[in-house]
Amino acid sequence: MKRVKIAVIGASGYTGLELLRLLLTHPHAELVCVTSRQNAGRSIGELFPRFSGAEAASLSFIAPDADAVAASGAEVAFLALPHGVAASYATSLLDKGLRIVDLSADFRLDDPEVYKEFYDGEHPAPELLKEAVYGLPEVHREAIKGARLIAAPGCYPTSISLPLIPLLKQGLIEPQSIVTCAMSGVSGAGRKADLSIIFCETNESVRAYGVPKHRHLSEIEQELSKAAGETVVMSFTPHLVPVHNGICTTTSAMLKAGADPEQVQAALEAAYGEEYFVRLLGKGGCPDTKNVTGTNFVDIGWNYDPRTGRVLLLSAEDNLGKGAAGQAVQNFNLICQLPETAGLENF
Repeated sequence: MKRVKIAVIGASGYTGLELLRLLLTHPHAELVCVTSRQNAGRSIGELFPRFSGAEAASLSFIAPDADAVAASGAEVAFLALPHGVAASYATSLLDKGLRIVDLSADFRLDDPEVYKEFYDGEHPAPELLKEAVYGLPEVHREAIKGARLIAAPGCYPTSISLPLIPLLKQGLIEPQSIVTCAMSGVSGAGRKADLSIIFCETNESVRAYGVPKHRHLSEIEQELSKAAGETVVMSFTPHLVPVHNGICTTTSAMLKAGADPEQVQAALEAAYGEEYFVRLLGKGGCPDTKNVTGTNFVDIGWNYDPRTGRVLLLSAEDNLGKGAAGQAVQNFNLICQLPETAGLENF
């Protein structure tokens, strides 16, 4: 089978590094272009010695330039860039015939006014919002297959939305009663010099942040509202924990009057029973991040508290895997009509 030529724009951050790890060993991908403004001229093997034995280890980083990326012959570009920056590259590369998997927040939201509210600025390419497909494969698989612009979901939204969507679709929980607490490894803050995330500030400590209105709330509420058929407004408190990667999420919501708690398992089974990357642990299952880090899996468990009438939904994923690069590759497989698990069958 002919391999698909790939470019990674912004390949030197934590997400870009994970993308390289997955794509360098992907059986149907050929890495032909990597960009990094700071590391232009250095090879992949020089910057990341762990990849020195890979076929593309001698490939040199170039400055991010749409014409140069297109000249490389790339057919698909992954954008591992900050929000507000990715959109301009997406626009230029789409015009040059490339398909885009964007890992920033630039195309996740349907409404440019919501983007402005949560990201403190005008949307840089509002004309593309109607075309972009939200890249949650277990929910939007068919739309993803025919898309040329994929908005890969955020890490928290993946861990929160996947357990909730089936219950909201089946009307089992009260949409306005949702409360979520999630914990993420420090890599979720990005690869940058920031006093708040250096070792001595995060080690042996846990803290909440992004309170009360984390940016990911915008896409979480958008997708949950679609599932519920009504506007969903929820409470979400993220925490930083002293690990490199991994997300552990606990969500609770009121069971609707007349609903049977056992319907929760049935709803999850109906939605994800045949999904390779969603592992259902059943009632009483408490997911552990150590079982998902380095993979594209998300583990989901649940329980019911009869004292409060609340359903408890628990999930764990790798914020760099299913929460970012792994899910981006899963989307790539779908738009290129490849086996969905290609390059991701790692445990």
